[in-house]
Amino acid sequence: MSAKPKAASPPLAAPAWTRKDLVAIRDLSPEELTLVLDTAAAFKEVSAREIKKVPSLRGKTLVNFFVEPSTRTRTSFELAAFRLSADVVNISATTSSLSKGETLKDTARNLEALHADIIVLRHSSAGAPLFLSQRLDSSVINAGDGAHEHPTQALLDVFTIRERLGRVAGLHVAIVGDILFSRVARSDIFALLKLGAKVTLVGPSTLAPREFEKLGVRVTHDIDSILPEVDVVNLLRIQHERQRREYFPSLGEYTSFFGLTRERAERLKPDALIMHPGPINRGVEIDSEIADSARSVILDQVTNGLAVRMAVLYLCAGAARPKPS
Repeated sequence: MSAKPKAASPPLAAPAWTRKDLVAIRDLSPEELTLVLDTAAAFKEVSAREIKKVPSLRGKTLVNFFVEPSTRTRTSFELAAFRLSADVVNISATTSSLSKGETLKDTARNLEALHADIIVLRHSSAGAPLFLSQRLDSSVINAGDGAHEHPTQALLDVFTIRERLGRVAGLHVAIVGDILFSRVARSDIFALLKLGAKVTLVGPSTLAPREFEKLGVRVTHDIDSILPEVDVVNLLRIQHERQRREYFPSLGEYTSFFGLTRERAERLKPDALIMHPGPINRGVEIDSEIADSARSVILDQVTNGLAVRMAVLYLCAGAARPKPS
């Protein structure tokens, strides 16, 4: 009888990472970004093996604390923790004591008192993950805070670009849609610029104001003029839940001016990538035919999100201060 295969060991033994938390891409250096991407690449190789689990976080407990609803991000973090052999608890706002009037700080400190090692937080208020990270010994991972940042989405986006095109530096990336209310857009801008890409924001003037040019990006309201130039087009959905008034006349008008239709997609370079963080509004920001085409890497983004979140959990848990016995 053949010997039982051994479980894979962690891909990196001593990462040069000193942060217990991941709160914002804006805080990271290009070297730190590259370390996360390289670690994620190693974990993606692990996921291709017969035995996909590694013991890197055995004995650790991760709490998915999602005050805002989520499917892809929460499930991705949960699977990432399972692959690293951690225990996982999922909590939503409706099932937590927040619904009874308890403060976010008190809820989180109670979770820490139960020896939660990592808290993955999604919250509607910008700054909530930073607030907790400054008050807890547990690692805090930002899974999206209001219209501020979504760090792991940006990391999986640049990981996908690097994997498919071999580099990020020197590429021209267009981010199209609701820039004003998008935490993905902000994190993507910081990650892409730090890694040497050129970024152009595209959208109606109400949702892509020129104020963003202060970050070092270009802003245009004419998608047709930019499509032949770009190596990557990243489409964002309209963040209706964060808008308190109408920012364009109708969805039909938005699609006619900014949607990636089949006709517009033909103006792209043959090897240009089409991305979307999801959920997709088919027929609004992108035609179904284009979303399912060979140039679309939308499902690759989902797959790569697992490897990236494994890397983030592994690195942050390794840098966290040991808890007293």
